[in-house]
Amino acid sequence: MPELPEVEVTRRSFAAAIQGARVTGLRLGKPLRWPIGVDPETLLGSRVGEVQRRGKYLWLPLHDSGGLLMHLGMSGSLAFLDTTPAPGAHDHFDLHTDRGLLRLTDPRRFGAVVWAASLQAEPVVTLLGGLGLEPFDERFDGLHLHAALSGRRVPVKQALLAGDIVVGAGNIYACEALFMAGIDPRLPSGKLSRPRADKLAAAVRQVLGQALEAGGTTLRDFRDAHGVAGSFQMQAQVYGREGEACRRCGTAIRRIVQGQRSTFFCPQCQKR
Repeated sequence: MPELPEVEVTRRSFAAAIQGARVTGLRLGKPLRWPIGVDPETLLGSRVGEVQRRGKYLWLPLHDSGGLLMHLGMSGSLAFLDTTPAPGAHDHFDLHTDRGLLRLTDPRRFGAVVWAASLQAEPVVTLLGGLGLEPFDERFDGLHLHAALSGRRVPVKQALLAGDIVVGAGNIYACEALFMAGIDPRLPSGKLSRPRADKLAAAVRQVLGQALEAGGTTLRDFRDAHGVAGSFQMQAQVYGREGEACRRCGTAIRRIVQGQRSTFFCPQCQKR
Protein backbone atom coordinates (compact mmCIF):
# COMPACT_ATOMS: atom_id res chain seq x y z
CA MET A 1 0.00 0.00 0.00
CA PRO A 2 1.47 3.40 -0.94
CA GLU A 3 2.22 5.36 2.24
CA LEU A 4 3.23 8.97 2.81
CA PRO A 5 6.74 8.68 1.33
CA GLU A 6 5.43 7.01 -1.83
CA VAL A 7 2.67 9.60 -2.22
CA GLU A 8 5.10 12.48 -1.66
CA VAL A 9 7.62 10.98 -4.08
CA THR A 10 4.81 10.67 -6.62
CA ARG A 11 3.78 14.30 -6.06
CA ARG A 12 7.32 15.56 -6.51
CA SER A 13 7.74 13.55 -9.71
CA PHE A 14 4.99 15.35 -11.63
CA ALA A 15 3.95 18.49 -9.70
CA ALA A 16 6.26 20.92 -11.46
CA ALA A 17 5.46 19.50 -14.90
CA ILE A 18 1.70 19.76 -14.55
CA GLN A 19 1.47 23.10 -12.75
CA GLY A 20 -0.05 25.66 -15.07
CA ALA A 21 -1.26 23.04 -17.55
CA ARG A 22 -4.68 23.48 -19.13
CA VAL A 23 -7.17 20.61 -18.83
CA THR A 24 -8.18 19.41 -22.29
CA GLY A 25 -10.07 16.24 -21.41
CA LEU A 26 -11.02 13.82 -18.67
CA ARG A 27 -11.71 10.09 -19.04
CA LEU A 28 -13.29 7.90 -16.38
CA GLY A 29 -12.87 4.13 -16.47
CA LYS A 30 -14.43 1.62 -14.11
CA PRO A 31 -15.81 3.09 -10.86
CA LEU A 32 -13.31 3.78 -8.10
CA ARG A 33 -14.09 4.00 -4.38
CA TRP A 34 -16.35 7.04 -4.75
CA PRO A 35 -17.99 8.89 -7.67
CA ILE A 36 -16.00 11.87 -8.93
CA GLY A 37 -18.92 14.13 -8.08
CA VAL A 38 -18.74 16.54 -11.01
CA ASP A 39 -19.55 16.67 -14.71
CA PRO A 40 -16.12 16.27 -16.36
CA GLU A 41 -17.09 18.78 -19.04
CA THR A 42 -17.14 21.58 -16.46
CA LEU A 43 -13.41 21.11 -15.80
CA LEU A 44 -12.29 21.60 -19.39
CA GLY A 45 -10.12 24.66 -19.90
CA SER A 46 -9.21 25.06 -16.22
CA ARG A 47 -5.60 25.47 -15.16
CA VAL A 48 -3.84 23.14 -12.74
CA GLY A 49 -2.35 24.88 -9.73
CA GLU A 50 0.33 23.74 -7.28
CA VAL A 51 -0.17 20.07 -6.38
CA GLN A 52 -0.34 19.58 -2.61
CA ARG A 53 -0.24 16.56 -0.31
CA ARG A 54 -2.05 15.96 2.98
CA GLY A 55 -1.35 12.58 4.53
CA LYS A 56 -1.79 10.09 1.69
CA TYR A 57 -4.06 12.38 -0.33
CA LEU A 58 -3.06 14.61 -3.23
CA TRP A 59 -4.93 17.82 -4.02
CA LEU A 60 -4.87 19.12 -7.59
CA PRO A 61 -6.32 22.64 -7.51
CA LEU A 62 -8.06 23.71 -10.72
CA HIS A 63 -8.28 27.48 -10.99
CA ASP A 64 -11.92 28.64 -11.08
CA SER A 65 -13.07 24.99 -11.03
CA GLY A 66 -12.36 23.74 -7.49
CA GLY A 67 -9.98 20.81 -7.46
CA LEU A 68 -9.50 17.05 -7.46
CA LEU A 69 -8.60 15.05 -4.35
CA MET A 70 -6.77 11.85 -5.24
CA HIS A 71 -5.94 8.75 -3.20
CA LEU A 72 -3.90 5.80 -4.45
CA GLY A 73 -5.73 3.22 -2.34
CA MET A 74 -3.96 -0.10 -1.84
CA SER A 75 -2.48 -0.65 -5.29
CA GLY A 76 -2.81 2.59 -7.22
CA SER A 77 -0.12 4.59 -8.98
CA LEU A 78 0.00 7.79 -11.00
CA ALA A 79 1.91 8.24 -14.23
CA PHE A 80 2.56 11.50 -16.07
CA LEU A 81 3.05 10.77 -19.75
CA ASP A 82 3.97 12.93 -22.72
CA THR A 83 2.15 10.51 -25.01
CA THR A 84 -1.43 9.20 -24.94
CA PRO A 85 -1.33 5.41 -24.96
CA ALA A 86 -4.62 3.53 -25.07
CA PRO A 87 -5.87 2.87 -21.54
CA GLY A 88 -5.37 -0.61 -20.15
CA ALA A 89 -7.78 -2.71 -18.12
CA HIS A 90 -6.66 -1.13 -14.84
CA ASP A 91 -6.38 2.50 -16.02
CA HIS A 92 -9.43 4.11 -14.45
CA PHE A 93 -8.78 7.85 -14.65
CA ASP A 94 -7.08 10.06 -17.24
CA LEU A 95 -6.59 13.80 -16.91
CA HIS A 96 -5.55 15.12 -20.31
CA THR A 97 -3.67 18.43 -20.33
CA ASP A 98 -1.75 20.46 -22.86
CA ARG A 99 1.47 19.34 -21.12
CA GLY A 100 0.81 15.65 -20.78
CA LEU A 101 -1.48 12.93 -19.48
CA LEU A 102 -1.95 12.20 -15.78
CA ARG A 103 -3.17 8.59 -15.48
CA LEU A 104 -4.30 6.67 -12.40
CA THR A 105 -3.75 2.91 -12.62
CA ASP A 106 -5.38 0.89 -9.85
CA PRO A 107 -5.85 -2.89 -10.21
CA ARG A 108 -7.88 -3.21 -6.99
CA ARG A 109 -9.89 0.02 -7.44
CA PHE A 110 -9.64 1.15 -3.80
CA GLY A 111 -8.22 4.47 -4.98
CA ALA A 112 -10.29 7.58 -5.50
CA VAL A 113 -10.58 10.81 -7.45
CA VAL A 114 -13.23 13.19 -6.11
CA TRP A 115 -14.02 16.79 -6.93
CA ALA A 116 -14.57 19.54 -4.36
CA ALA A 117 -15.11 23.26 -4.62
CA SER A 118 -12.14 23.85 -2.29
CA LEU A 119 -10.10 22.27 0.50
CA GLN A 120 -12.67 23.67 2.93
CA ALA A 121 -15.64 22.03 1.15
CA GLU A 122 -17.12 18.55 1.24
CA PRO A 123 -16.10 15.81 0.78
CA VAL A 124 -12.54 17.03 1.41
CA VAL A 125 -13.28 18.38 4.88
CA THR A 126 -14.62 15.02 6.05
CA LEU A 127 -11.87 12.96 4.41
CA LEU A 128 -9.02 15.07 5.79
CA GLY A 129 -10.63 16.23 9.02
CA GLY A 130 -9.47 13.36 11.23
CA LEU A 131 -5.83 13.35 10.15
CA GLY A 132 -3.06 13.98 12.65
CA LEU A 133 -0.03 16.21 12.27
CA GLU A 134 2.34 15.90 9.36
CA PRO A 135 5.56 14.20 10.57
CA PHE A 136 7.73 17.14 9.51
CA ASP A 137 5.46 19.70 11.14
CA GLU A 138 7.45 21.45 13.88
CA ARG A 139 4.54 20.78 16.24
CA PHE A 140 5.11 17.03 15.99
CA ASP A 141 7.55 16.26 18.77
CA GLY A 142 7.87 14.12 21.87
CA LEU A 143 5.62 16.41 23.88
CA HIS A 144 2.80 16.10 21.35
CA LEU A 145 3.27 12.35 20.97
CA HIS A 146 3.41 11.71 24.71
CA ALA A 147 0.27 13.76 25.37
CA ALA A 148 -1.63 12.09 22.51
CA LEU A 149 -0.76 8.58 23.72
CA SER A 150 -1.52 9.27 27.38
CA GLY A 151 -4.26 7.02 28.71
CA ARG A 152 -4.39 4.78 25.64
CA ARG A 153 -4.17 1.03 26.11
CA VAL A 154 -3.69 0.12 22.44
CA PRO A 155 -0.16 -1.07 21.53
CA VAL A 156 2.06 1.80 20.48
CA LYS A 157 2.54 0.49 16.95
CA GLN A 158 -1.19 0.42 16.30
CA ALA A 159 -1.51 3.93 17.69
CA LEU A 160 1.05 5.11 15.13
CA LEU A 161 -0.86 3.42 12.31
CA ALA A 162 -4.17 5.03 13.27
CA GLY A 163 -3.16 8.34 11.65
CA ASP A 164 -4.97 10.59 14.13
CA ILE A 165 -1.77 11.52 15.98
CA VAL A 166 0.66 11.69 13.09
CA VAL A 167 0.20 10.80 9.44
CA GLY A 168 2.66 8.80 7.39
CA ALA A 169 3.83 6.17 9.87
CA GLY A 170 2.47 3.28 7.83
CA ASN A 171 3.22 -0.35 8.60
CA ILE A 172 6.74 -0.49 7.21
CA TYR A 173 7.77 2.86 8.63
CA ALA A 174 6.19 2.26 12.05
CA CYS A 175 8.16 -0.99 12.38
CA GLU A 176 11.38 0.76 11.39
CA ALA A 177 10.82 3.79 13.64
CA LEU A 178 10.07 1.62 16.67
CA PHE A 179 13.26 -0.34 16.04
CA MET A 180 15.27 2.85 15.70
CA ALA A 181 13.83 4.13 18.98
CA GLY A 182 14.35 0.77 20.76
CA ILE A 183 10.66 0.39 21.64
CA ASP A 184 8.75 -2.91 21.63
CA PRO A 185 5.71 -2.54 19.31
CA ARG A 186 3.52 -4.28 21.91
CA LEU A 187 4.10 -1.62 24.59
CA PRO A 188 0.76 -0.10 25.70
CA SER A 189 0.68 3.45 24.37
CA GLY A 190 -0.07 5.02 27.74
CA LYS A 191 3.10 3.51 29.25
CA LEU A 192 5.44 5.27 26.84
CA SER A 193 7.58 7.64 28.88
CA ARG A 194 8.28 11.21 27.79
CA PRO A 195 11.99 10.52 27.02
CA ARG A 196 11.02 7.52 24.89
CA ALA A 197 8.33 9.60 23.19
CA ASP A 198 11.06 12.09 22.25
CA LYS A 199 13.09 9.26 20.71
CA LEU A 200 10.10 7.86 18.85
CA ALA A 201 9.03 11.19 17.38
CA ALA A 202 12.58 11.78 16.14
CA ALA A 203 12.74 8.24 14.75
CA VAL A 204 9.47 8.67 12.83
CA ARG A 205 10.83 11.80 11.16
CA GLN A 206 14.21 10.21 10.44
CA VAL A 207 12.78 7.02 8.92
CA LEU A 208 10.31 8.91 6.74
CA GLY A 209 13.07 11.29 5.66
CA GLN A 210 15.26 8.35 4.66
CA ALA A 211 12.36 6.81 2.74
CA LEU A 212 11.83 10.04 0.82
CA GLU A 213 15.51 10.18 -0.09
CA ALA A 214 15.30 6.56 -1.29
CA GLY A 215 12.30 7.28 -3.50
CA GLY A 216 9.91 5.33 -1.26
CA THR A 217 9.53 1.58 -0.86
CA THR A 218 8.85 -0.80 -3.74
CA LEU A 219 7.86 -4.24 -2.48
CA ARG A 220 5.75 -5.14 -5.51
CA ASP A 221 4.80 -2.54 -8.06
CA PHE A 222 5.19 1.01 -6.69
CA ARG A 223 6.65 3.46 -9.22
CA ASP A 224 6.67 7.25 -9.26
CA ALA A 225 4.97 9.22 -12.04
CA HIS A 226 7.92 8.54 -14.36
CA GLY A 227 8.11 4.80 -13.64
CA VAL A 228 11.04 4.91 -11.18
CA ALA A 229 10.95 2.37 -8.34
CA GLY A 230 11.85 3.15 -4.72
CA SER A 231 14.70 1.51 -2.83
CA PHE A 232 14.01 2.02 0.88
CA GLN A 233 13.28 -1.70 1.24
CA MET A 234 17.02 -2.28 0.84
CA GLN A 235 17.63 -0.25 4.02
CA ALA A 236 15.00 -1.93 6.20
CA GLN A 237 16.37 -3.05 9.54
CA VAL A 238 13.44 -5.25 10.60
CA TYR A 239 10.57 -5.11 8.10
CA GLY A 240 10.31 -8.28 6.02
CA ARG A 241 13.32 -9.85 7.79
CA GLU A 242 11.66 -12.51 9.94
CA GLY A 243 14.22 -15.08 11.12
CA GLU A 244 17.18 -13.07 9.85
CA ALA A 245 19.84 -11.73 12.18
CA CYS A 246 19.36 -8.27 13.62
CA ARG A 247 22.01 -6.05 12.08
CA ARG A 248 22.61 -4.47 15.49
CA CYS A 249 22.79 -7.43 17.90
CA GLY A 250 22.48 -10.63 15.86
CA THR A 251 19.21 -11.81 17.43
CA ALA A 252 16.66 -13.32 15.04
CA ILE A 253 14.02 -10.82 13.91
CA ARG A 254 10.50 -11.82 14.97
CA ARG A 255 7.18 -11.34 13.23
CA ILE A 256 3.84 -11.06 15.01
CA VAL A 257 0.40 -9.94 13.84
CA GLN A 258 -1.16 -6.78 15.26
CA GLY A 259 -4.48 -5.54 13.98
CA GLN A 260 -4.23 -7.91 10.99
CA ARG A 261 -0.89 -6.37 9.98
CA SER A 262 2.54 -8.00 10.21
CA THR A 263 4.85 -6.43 12.77
CA PHE A 264 8.59 -7.07 12.64
CA PHE A 265 10.90 -6.33 15.57
CA CYS A 266 14.06 -7.36 17.40
CA PRO A 267 13.19 -8.90 20.80
CA GLN A 268 16.63 -7.93 22.13
CA CYS A 269 16.99 -4.34 20.92
CA GLN A 270 13.38 -3.27 21.51
CA LYS A 271 12.12 -3.11 25.08
CA ARG A 272 8.66 -2.77 26.60
